[in-house]
Order: sequence, then C-alpha cells, then structure tokens
Amino acid sequence: MKNRFSCDSPELSRRRFVQGLALGSAAAALGSWKKPLWAASGPGQPQVLSGVEFDLEIGAKPANFTGHPTIAHTINGQLPGPILRWREGTTVTLRVTNRLPVQTSIHWHGVIVPADMDGVPGISFSGIAPGETYLYRFPVRQSGTYWYHSHSHFQEQNGPFGPLVIEPANGVRNPADRDYVLMLNDWTDLDPARIFAMLKKQSDYFNFNQLTLPDFLRDTSMLGLRGALQAREMWNRMRMNPRDVIDVSGFTYTYLMNGVPPVGNWTGLFKPGERVRLRFINGSANSYFDVRIPGLKMTVISADGQDVHPVEVDEFRIAVAETYDVIVEPDECAYTIFAQSIDRSGYARGTLAPRPGMQAEVPPMDAVPTLTMTDMMGSMQHRMGGMAVDNVRVRHARTEYSNPGVDMRVDMPRIHLDDPGVGLRGNGRRVLTYFDLHAVEAPTDSREPGREIELHLTGNMERFVWSFDGLKYADAKPIHFKFNERLRIVLVNDTMMNHPIHLHGMFSELENGHGEVIARKHTVNVQPAQRVTYLVTAGNPGRWAYHCHLLYHMEAGMFREVVTA
Repeated sequence: MKNRFSCDSPELSRRRFVQGLALGSAAAALGSWKKPLWAASGPGQPQVLSGVEFDLEIGAKPANFTGHPTIAHTINGQLPGPILRWREGTTVTLRVTNRLPVQTSIHWHGVIVPADMDGVPGISFSGIAPGETYLYRFPVRQSGTYWYHSHSHFQEQNGPFGPLVIEPANGVRNPADRDYVLMLNDWTDLDPARIFAMLKKQSDYFNFNQLTLPDFLRDTSMLGLRGALQAREMWNRMRMNPRDVIDVSGFTYTYLMNGVPPVGNWTGLFKPGERVRLRFINGSANSYFDVRIPGLKMTVISADGQDVHPVEVDEFRIAVAETYDVIVEPDECAYTIFAQSIDRSGYARGTLAPRPGMQAEVPPMDAVPTLTMTDMMGSMQHRMGGMAVDNVRVRHARTEYSNPGVDMRVDMPRIHLDDPGVGLRGNGRRVLTYFDLHAVEAPTDSREPGREIELHLTGNMERFVWSFDGLKYADAKPIHFKFNERLRIVLVNDTMMNHPIHLHGMFSELENGHGEVIARKHTVNVQPAQRVTYLVTAGNPGRWAYHCHLLYHMEAGMFREVVTA
C-alpha cells in the first residue's frame, strides 16, 4: 500500500501540536521546545556505547519537554540514556555511579543475570547510595532488544532508562540495511510521588474521557433507551467508568520518541529500497501505545528480544516494558511513525524519510475506547485458531473475599489470545495479537510442568489498591520455586485494567490456550478479565522481583518476591 501522505511536507498545525503534547501542555509555545539532552552534541540520534567496559553516571540535569523548565534524571547526561550495545558470549562490566542525592539502581530488563546483578533494591542488593559506584559484571548469554532502568521508588518516571541491544554471536537472522531504536516514554513535569498521592485520593483524577450525551444517544440507537439506561446503571452501581483504561493520561503526560516530543519530530533517514529494522521499546512508567506507520506494512520479527516467525501487520499494541522489532521497506517518500496512547489522549510521533526535513501527515487519533462486558466479566466461548475454546471457571483465594482491596472477581475469565484488546477490535487494520507470535527456537526444556501456581491480579480501582490474590506486597509471603523445577504460572485478571506482568531472572514461555508453548517473553500483558498461562524453568537461583510493570500499580502493592532455591 502506497503512502498517500508521503511526498509532501505538511506543516504541523497548532491544533495537532497541542494534541501531540497531549493537551496537558497547551501553554507551551510552538518555538519553545529544546532538543533533548542526548541530541545536544549530535544530529538528533542517541549516543551508542559498545564493547565490554562501561561507565554510567546517574544524575540530574535541566530539561524542557513541554515549554516549562524542569529537572530530568539522566544517564551520562542523556534522556534516554545511551544505547548500550553488547555481544552475546562476552562478559560485560558496568560501573554505575550515583550522582543523585538519594539511592538509585539499574535493572537490566529481560536480561538473565545472577541475582546480585539484577538491580532491585531490597531484593537483589541494597541499592547504590549517593556518591557510590556499584560494579555490575556478568556473562551475556542471549541476544535481542532489551532496556535498562532504575528500580528505585518512582525514579523510572523521571528518566533513568535507556535502550539495550545485544548482537547475536552467530549472525543476525533477519538482516537489515539500517537499524534504529525507537524508545517510547511518558514524560510529566509533575513529581511522580504527587501523582501517586493524587491517584490514592481520586483514582480517576487524570481521566478526562467521560461518557457524553452523544455517547448516550449512540448507545440508545444501538441498545434502545432501556438498554442504554441499564448499561449506565450497571457502571454506576459498580462505581466504575467504562473509559477508565489507564491511570494517567495524555492530559498530564507528554509522549516521547527517543526523548523527543511530537513537535520535535524525531527522524530516521533511509535510502529508498533499504530494509529498515525498527526496535520499539516501551520504556514508559504507565502508558500503552498502539503503533502504526500509515502506508507501510510492518513485519514483526522479534518480541521481547526473542526471534519469532515473521508476521506482517498494520499495527501492534506494545505494553509497558515490552519490546518489538519490525522490518519495513519504505520507498522514496516520508512516513509517520505514529504511537497513540491506549486511551487516545495523546501520541508519540516520528518520521522515516529519505531526506532531512521531510515529513508525512500525522493521522487523527482513533475514537476513545469503551470497555465492554467482555472486558469486565469475560465470555463463555470463543473461537481461536479455528478451534472453539471454552472459558475456564477459576477458584479465588480466600484473601480475595471480604477484602476492601478487591472490588471485583471474574469467575469465567476469557482465555483467547487472539483478541487485540479494547480500542483495536474491528478497526479495519491487521493488528498483531499474542496468538500471532511463534518463536523460531523450540523451548530448551521439554519437560511437562510438575506443578501449577495460580495468581489473581486484584485491586480496588476507587481506592487505588493493587495486589496479587488480594494481598499487597507488604502483607504477602514470598513465592517459592524449587531450583530447576518446571512449573506453570496461571494469571487471572480480576480487574478491568491491563497489567504487564514481569518476572525477573527467568523467561516466561507463553502458552496459546491449546497447551502449546508459542513464545518466550519477559513481560506478559494480561487483558481485563483474561486468563493467561506460561511455563517457567526455575534455573536461576536467588531472590527475584515479580510485579506489574505499571509503576504506580507496583508501588501500590502488585508486587511479589520469588525465591528460587
């Protein structure tokens, strides 16, 4: 499909500029944006550090992403931090020095390392005190696209994060002529501790996407007056908003692509006919993005650093902490890289172009998504991969009952993985789903699981309490894995929000609902009212973090410790 926007260079109107800055920064003047810190000494591309010896400094530096001066937490004075390029089969040494007045840390997200190198204060080590240097040294036993970030309190929201690319020892499976990292982030000038306090007082404080009279009239035309009124009554009785799909929205956030807000228009150059590899990393604290490049098909070749059989799509949703690599083959025109937030309150934007200064039209955002009863309570039966799939009745832990921290339970969660999710269903585009992912390499452990651990993702949205099985981290005991055992993890989402669940130290081998392993992931997104299963081989001894990667959910209690011994 040719890009109908491609060969002119439209001006970015002020209306689209304000939308791009996500409405919360409307006071910013068009000319006030300053180049991100990492671009100050280069042509707009992040610094790349490669080799086996690295010196990283975490500090604070003035920045301006919204038209208002602020302070960012940086790595080597950059936001994002430099791209680290390692090579599989080597041993890397990283000296991380803390120039902040408070403790900090670095976690190597998705990289399998010894427990004392994992970088989680209180679990893996005691953290890096102000003025101190911590020595990370470990062998690199994998390849692919990953990232690194602070794991100390709310710091990840302010900027200590960066891309990580590991070259395979035996050559690239899908060669490309050019290779770009595209790191997506959500920036706020607000103190993240203040954001958390506001969410605790009023969980929908940042949600401006409320149902309106036109929405009611639309529902009336579809459901009739009585049906529309009953739907409103149901949501009101549950004290829930069907448009509450994310906690912090673009009314507060400015969405960045490689540290550049939409008006800055990060640009990657290419020569017509080249194969271009784009490594997407969602390094956000809170935001999901739906990514497309109008006029270009994307061939997904890797998920969470692991090669998959190529699948051609128009669009994919990238959860917090996930990575996807795609191949595109642009012609002589410019193309917009468009990443709209899940709630359609803002977007990150960049350009692929054969010449500097070219740009393509920025598409309008899709309609604001509305949750359905499928997202609330699941459904009885679905066809997935041509086969009928019955939903599974689950059992809830005793700690979920009579618990003010649990506001809903799903008894019949849906298990199908071919649902692209709220806001993407039936949009006329070919959207990637987990069911499309098929790992190139077979699982290294062919054993059947010896036991099963079921955990429910729970919470009370109005109180902004999040947990596993109704227990916050402070009230829960560690989960114990036996060293080298093969086990199945069952996650049941008893809430109406997405949760990206990250297990440190081990990969999660995602099952497809028919009992087959299809992909290895380090972060597994669980949709509302969904049941997901994956296999784990507990081959890495030590203490590990296991948590929702939505920063404010993790801080609110959706966190556990896993002990492998």
